[in-house]
Amino acid sequence: MAAPISSVDGIGIANLPNQKHKIVAKRGAHFTMMVVGESGLGKTTLINTLFSTELSPPKNYNRRHHKQLDKLTEVDIIKAELEEKQFKVKLTVIDTPGFGDYVNNRDSWSPIVEFIDDQHEAYMRQEQQPERREKIDLRVHACVYFIRATGHTLKPLDIEIMKRLGTRVNLIPVIAKADTLTQNDLFLFKQRIREVIAAQGIRIYTPPLDNDDAQSVEHARILTDAIPFSIIGSTEDVKTLDGRIVKGREYLWGVAEVENENHCDFKKLRSLLIRTHMLDLISTTEELHYENYRQQQMETRKFGEPKVKKLDNPKFKEEEEQLRKRFTEQVKAEEARFRQWEQHLIAERDRLNKDLEMAHSAIKQLEAELDNLQVGYGRSTGRR
Repeated sequence: MAAPISSVDGIGIANLPNQKHKIVAKRGAHFTMMVVGESGLGKTTLINTLFSTELSPPKNYNRRHHKQLDKLTEVDIIKAELEEKQFKVKLTVIDTPGFGDYVNNRDSWSPIVEFIDDQHEAYMRQEQQPERREKIDLRVHACVYFIRATGHTLKPLDIEIMKRLGTRVNLIPVIAKADTLTQNDLFLFKQRIREVIAAQGIRIYTPPLDNDDAQSVEHARILTDAIPFSIIGSTEDVKTLDGRIVKGREYLWGVAEVENENHCDFKKLRSLLIRTHMLDLISTTEELHYENYRQQQMETRKFGEPKVKKLDNPKFKEEEEQLRKRFTEQVKAEEARFRQWEQHLIAERDRLNKDLEMAHSAIKQLEAELDNLQVGYGRSTGRR
């Protein structure tokens, strides 16, 4: 049995966090964020406000209005490298223009869900290769989902896409343009959203509370209690009534400040995404969402076998068979209805023909009676 170390300073295990810090500082970080929501909710503005730079130019919604017949959700990839105090972050932002912009939004989430799955698939395929040094990693570490500030509750489309996203990615719901609601309406709106999320079993990302540091645990609780985050996005400098220059939006009643926690939760969201939980978002993606995908795929296919295509998936084959069966049943029902209608027409035709024959017989009988009358009248005239 090894004797205990008597050194006052120990063996140096306590320095491991410092070593980790040096490794991360040297390598930098790679962070991928996705933004999902209807057009006009300020996704681009929030991206630019979060990272204090114009990563994405403003969108032209007039141009997209003419494309609404396409009914396609697009996927835009924006890449940038940010540096602060000699620490570099390779940032990738995935935008999803077109989502929820149409009258019929059925399956509008498919390109978003498929993109997330495809990145897990691409990373898994690279891991299976003999050479794995330069892996391209676009796995989404955080998905910020924008909810329109209606003041009512989540729409069916919101519930549907959030259910699908929550099982695949760290889902972070935000209320867009929160300055359009009063504080009381915003409080009630948040409460309703939380109730729907709980009732529908939607999985959202919450900061871990298993940290030994009491201050970190308290900060995580504050962030959790603020979900869904109320957001005001603005890259413009405006002057407040007391003379301060801040990022915000100017109204007749005053200024809605982006970084004022009495006005919105922007600072809390930024803290979650960047300042305090970026590494946890990355590790959760690796250890939970990617691992779930990898395990599921390994259970359903052999090593090196390509991903099952949507049409080859037994689930979709079953759905296709059900649709074909339903179509056949509808065709049979229509054919039976047509035959019934045809028989009715034949019966009606026979009835009309019979009536016509009876009418012809009546006419002939009347004509015969008329001839007899004329003959009788002729005879009586001849006698005179």
